[in-house]
Amino acid sequence: MMKKIYVTLLIGLLLIVTACTSGEQTKEKIAPFIFTNEEAEPFGSEDLYGSIWIANFIFTSCDTVCPQMTAELLRLQAVLADEGIEVTFVSFTVDPEVDRPKVIKEYMSSFGNEHKNWHMLTGYSQTEIERFAREQFQTIVQKPATSNQVIHGTNFYVVDQEGYLINEYNYSETAYIEKIIIDLKDIQK
Repeated sequence: MMKKIYVTLLIGLLLIVTACTSGEQTKEKIAPFIFTNEEAEPFGSEDLYGSIWIANFIFTSCDTVCPQMTAELLRLQAVLADEGIEVTFVSFTVDPEVDRPKVIKEYMSSFGNEHKNWHMLTGYSQTEIERFAREQFQTIVQKPATSNQVIHGTNFYVVDQEGYLINEYNYSETAYIEKIIIDLKDIQK
């Protein structure tokens, strides 16, 4: 019980911190990467080059924000399709020891079968994803030794066709989709 309270408090603190940073324009290039997707195939920055993509950090056994974030990702996917905006979605698991390709494929299927432009990646160590999230997206990922839950940021990150991180958006903000659409249309010009 104490572990769950600890994780919940940390996630709440993280939500407050990410809400304060949401909407900040960045322009950092994401370092090249190759991980493993839900089909157990290599997938990385070369596959994404030339495409606009939206990243997030989730895990399949999350019992707090991840199911809501995933549902929101799928809602965003539908809104962008209606707007005629082509985007690839990339979810990085923050619990790679548990989230193997078969597990993430089952997780994705639990949200429906329309995943042609959504990939969920694994194939790295816990240390590697913590460093990758911190260095490439300036967000926290931390798996406490005393819990099966992982502390992680809750933002969506827009990356342009050349691999530059353009902006981050807190999915709990009411107008975040409108802000993403504006930025995506700007990137497409």
